[in-house]
Amino acid sequence: MVEENAIVGRGTRFYGRAHVRHGAVIGDDCTIGTNVFVDEGVRIGSRVEIQSNVSVYRGVTIEDEVLVGTSAEFTNDLYPRAVAESWQVVPTILHRGATIGANATIVCGNDIGSSATVGAGAVVVKPVQDHELVLGNPASRSGWVCACGRLVARTSERPEDLRCAECRREGR
Repeated sequence: MVEENAIVGRGTRFYGRAHVRHGAVIGDDCTIGTNVFVDEGVRIGSRVEIQSNVSVYRGVTIEDEVLVGTSAEFTNDLYPRAVAESWQVVPTILHRGATIGANATIVCGNDIGSSATVGAGAVVVKPVQDHELVLGNPASRSGWVCACGRLVARTSERPEDLRCAECRREGR
């Protein structure tokens, strides 16, 4: 279901029971899985893949070429209550080329850097740097990845060269 005043780019494909709210914008050539909910005002870039059972709530921005794995979760309120007089949406940005593993949780206000990888099941409670690999609960640095996603180093300090032996793509 795509509500009125939602914008969906050319070549974007939907699979069973996706729901896109009014005012949401989805770019070109995206894949939106089964049971995906895209809230009002959400911005999703081009060539993004959102796998099944993901809710992308207001305040989340997803840049180009991001992968969001099955059943990943986003929050948008730091002080949630069933009944509240007011609440504030806390924005979160997933930068170009980031990967979010299946069942990972991204707590609002913690941006995910370009080409970063959040491992399956990780709970992100602080910002993730470009090319950083984070794992666990709470998520912590486990290394650095190439733009293609392969592990470059298992060090705490960012290496100067972020290219892997497989693709040799220039790291940024």
